[in-house]
Amino acid sequence: MLFRVGFAAGLVAAVSAAPAVTTTADTGEYTPLPYSYNQSPSVNSAAVSSAASVAGIPAAEIPGATNAVPPVISSQVTGVTSHGPYTGTATTTGAVSNSPAGTAIPVLPPNPTALVYNPNGTLNNQEPIPYQPAGGLGTNGTEPVYRVQSDFDYMSILLGLYQEWIELDLFHNILATFSEEEFTAAGLTPSDRFLIEFMADQESGHATMLSNLLGGPGGATPQCTYNYPFKTVHEAFDFTQKLTRFGESGVWGFQAHLDSREVAQLLDQSIATEARQQMIFRQFAGLFPMPVWFETGIPQSWAWTLLAPYISSCPADSKRLAWQNFPALNVLNQPNSARWNASQTGLNETTGFGPAAPSSDVPESESCIARNDTGFSCKAAVSQNRTIPLSYPGREVYLSWEEPGKLVGPNNSYVTDTKASAPQFVIWVSQLNVTYSPLTNISKQGELNYGMTIQPDVSTYEGDPAINGTMFIALTDADLPFTAFNLSMVNPHVAAGPFLYQAG
Repeated sequence: MLFRVGFAAGLVAAVSAAPAVTTTADTGEYTPLPYSYNQSPSVNSAAVSSAASVAGIPAAEIPGATNAVPPVISSQVTGVTSHGPYTGTATTTGAVSNSPAGTAIPVLPPNPTALVYNPNGTLNNQEPIPYQPAGGLGTNGTEPVYRVQSDFDYMSILLGLYQEWIELDLFHNILATFSEEEFTAAGLTPSDRFLIEFMADQESGHATMLSNLLGGPGGATPQCTYNYPFKTVHEAFDFTQKLTRFGESGVWGFQAHLDSREVAQLLDQSIATEARQQMIFRQFAGLFPMPVWFETGIPQSWAWTLLAPYISSCPADSKRLAWQNFPALNVLNQPNSARWNASQTGLNETTGFGPAAPSSDVPESESCIARNDTGFSCKAAVSQNRTIPLSYPGREVYLSWEEPGKLVGPNNSYVTDTKASAPQFVIWVSQLNVTYSPLTNISKQGELNYGMTIQPDVSTYEGDPAINGTMFIALTDADLPFTAFNLSMVNPHVAAGPFLYQAG
């Protein structure tokens, strides 16, 4: 039998640890490796007793109470991670590759079948059963198979697992790094600390699910060693709202393209939670929780470029990714969300390193953290509406970027690369829009390139500025039109980036 996830009593059963199929030349199926972690469902007797005590009835009378539940993968299973930069030398470098067939995906006209259906308010085709219109994928009665179905699926979900692992570690690390007094000074309560711990528990579930979808140890990858750039609670929250932003957007960028619709379904249900996490960390950082009407999606290579700098090293049995690492891009005057007047942001007001470097704390007289007045405070809150916006149309944005060929990511084993010509434009990717602005004043000093651009003034719809929130920019050699569904076709034109621009 194939890998399946069964739904019973509202629970998702884990993929079986036992070999499920036999590899044969006729079927092309494979025998999975045995799991290196416990996958045997068990009953938590203490939890069952507690539930029965609260309900006041025997556990046997509570539906599902005595059902065995699969365990989650966690740091307790895979080993506690460590932190800090990598100082060794990689034994393997570069992304996984096998002689690509070309250098760019050709631009084709729309699929002819996409222009046939007439949305006229009636049923144009015979219903398969009462109350179900014709159409839809995976609706013909075939049994769902919850496993990756292609290299595209595998590498996409593997990237997602790398993201879930760092989030699991990061949430725990924030709690371990800062004292309760530091959280209190930032305006947070013990209940807020528990919320962070609960979000870490959510990541254990996400990592378990993605590991199972990858087939267990034969396809999954373990936790790594991480390096974080923050020094204060507020910086930690700003970094985390950025990291969860590209974690969420990275999945929105590929989930509709997966060959396995079953995998896409489960992935959507996990990323819906990820979106809530990103909003909560914006609230903890004193930012408006959701300043956009639509969340954007980005290509896998963009997400991997954003994530890789924060992974120091990985175990020898880690699986390697096929996605591209672009040359690093940096906004020299990144709007500082710790200022009550972000328009006073100078150069290099970020802490640490990388494309998600958090805004650095500033003197108390300039800080929104120290203020309590509406419109100027950025203390943790359900909502904080800034009187002075972080950025604005017409703002001069100063940029620097690296040449390709730098070693980045786990064990310094991936190499930055670009297939683009010299950059001429800045692409702004936010909500449903792709917008370009000219890259000007280009120069080079030493190993770094420099330039500037002007923040555009565009709207998704009337009343919704397209450039807002924590969004994405990159440098390109052309200003070609792309949409939310085919944005990955921009990759051969990306010269550097992406970078998380703190627009609001």
